[in-house]
Amino acid sequence: MTENSSMRLDKWLWAARFYKTRSLAVEQISKNRVTVNAAAAKASREVRVGDTIMLRQGNVPKTVKVLGLSAMRGPAPVAQQLYAETPESMAERERLAEEHRLAPEPASTIALQHDGRPTKRDRREIERTRHQWDDRWSASWDGK
Repeated sequence: MTENSSMRLDKWLWAARFYKTRSLAVEQISKNRVTVNAAAAKASREVRVGDTIMLRQGNVPKTVKVLGLSAMRGPAPVAQQLYAETPESMAERERLAEEHRLAPEPASTIALQHDGRPTKRDRREIERTRHQWDDRWSASWDGK
């Protein structure tokens, strides 16, 4: 942790291990997926201890309070000391995870004649139909 009073937002996000590279952090910031103290931010914005940062990692929203600054990207346990996630943010993340877990499987909405894969009989019917269409709609030309 440095004794500086502030540092660039993109560098802090990278050092705190929210994004793998600084360029990914800059990309997320430019897409307005990161705010500092509830205001839109630029990558060059200075972050200070005590600031509140709202960000998205994938589809997961997080709100963190800056506890420290570091110019180096260190191991995860050290990076986790740079911030503290708010209790509201943790509760929202858990709620979204539970909602995702209870959501129906998208593949289960596909209506099939039978439950699951087509039977051998179904596959033969599909092949028969496919060959009928291939014969009827041939794009070949005899050239006579």
